[in-house]
Amino acid sequence: MRKPTRVLTTALFAGLLLAGPVLAEDLNDPEEILTARHGYMLLMANQLAPLGAMAKGDAPYDAAAAAKAAASLAALASVDTSMLWIAGTETGALEDSDMLPEAVSDSAGRDTRFAELKTAAETLAAAAGTDQDSLKAAMGGVGAACGACHKAYRKAD
Repeated sequence: MRKPTRVLTTALFAGLLLAGPVLAEDLNDPEEILTARHGYMLLMANQLAPLGAMAKGDAPYDAAAAAKAAASLAALASVDTSMLWIAGTETGALEDSDMLPEAVSDSAGRDTRFAELKTAAETLAAAAGTDQDSLKAAMGGVGAACGACHKAYRKAD
């Protein structure tokens, strides 16, 4: 390794070591966690929107697009989001939060609901690229899983 590369590598490594505690603090900031949770939900909605439109007939059925969106949704549903549901990020604690305190206190129930979403999303991923009727049938399970979680853990509008 040439000297300039070693110096750059050493500087980068030292910078990461010094930045570690700062990054860890940011990961515990309730506002940052809320932003991450909102981002996660927006990513899921971004995949669900075209699937829902195709299932309802509001958009033409596109097998490739449906398969891609459903696979992305299944990947998102399999992500460990436990760090997004912490005390201090619920409604009342933060202005833009719709999360009820039960999302924190009932972690077992929340985990069960996320497992149901994961299963429903995987079923959707298997069905989405076949035909519109299969897509429509599989969307019901995803809608039920989303609705169950929102009913239990999200402030009513």
